[in-house]
Amino acid sequence: MESLIQEFIDYLGHEKGLATNTLESYSRDLKQYYGFLSGDSTASLENASQSTIVAYLMYLRKQGKATATIARRLAALKAFYQFLVKENYVSSDPTNDLSSPKLERKLPKVLTVSEVERLLNQPDLSTPAGKRDKAMLELLYATGIRVSELVNLNILDVDLKEGFVRCMGKGSKERVVPVGDIAVSALRTYLEGARSKLVADAKEKALFVNHHGKRLTRQGFWKIVKKYATQAQIRKEITPHTLRHSFATHLLENGADIRAVQEMLGHADISTTQIYTHVTKDRLKDVYAKSHPRA
Repeated sequence: MESLIQEFIDYLGHEKGLATNTLESYSRDLKQYYGFLSGDSTASLENASQSTIVAYLMYLRKQGKATATIARRLAALKAFYQFLVKENYVSSDPTNDLSSPKLERKLPKVLTVSEVERLLNQPDLSTPAGKRDKAMLELLYATGIRVSELVNLNILDVDLKEGFVRCMGKGSKERVVPVGDIAVSALRTYLEGARSKLVADAKEKALFVNHHGKRLTRQGFWKIVKKYATQAQIRKEITPHTLRHSFATHLLENGADIRAVQEMLGHADISTTQIYTHVTKDRLKDVYAKSHPRA
């Protein structure tokens, strides 16, 4: 089965153009399903029935897995079995009539403008690492790009003169996003006076590098954000996407066109962008409730 999982992952990568992180998630989920099947001497990939899949989902529930996790695992199984049927590895799809568990729609956590200001003012600009961190945070909030897109940027992807950044999004889709003057200034400071002190090899293409002089990872960036959030005494739950969510919400609150925001975020479907309109409505209601004398 492991060879079939790898064949499926290769198919998703080459034919569907899915991102590395997505492929790793599929691989992990399917290997865990394989582990479940291995625990039952009568179960196999070929003879798995709807009952097998239901038993697996119940097993996940008993393990205390969140509804979103179970829904993702089922989605991975559905895609895998569709591939197996298409390639004639199995005769039928046991996931066919199973529907995904209903997910509670979670609104993204966003920071207020003053909280963003506090966060962005934390880096120590007297050090090369501080200048790097300032540039990263300013760029993330200025563009709303994903953390994976941020850490995968190369020097040549940034045009400081014209004020834009070119990034590769989900499904290997390239887009160009404008960058504001403050972020451009932070990037220029980093590139002109700090990056050369951090890189180990002058040929390094990565825009942002770690203390080893190599490309910064998502995990490395996440540690940096958490450190500054603590320093800024931000009590809200912070995720790697918090600045992206805040970027979108603040744009919409200030009258930006939702189609323009969709393009900048790289959303294939506008319904994904529309979740931010719910956030702005909730905030407006909150302001109204606190401020109107007859609320």
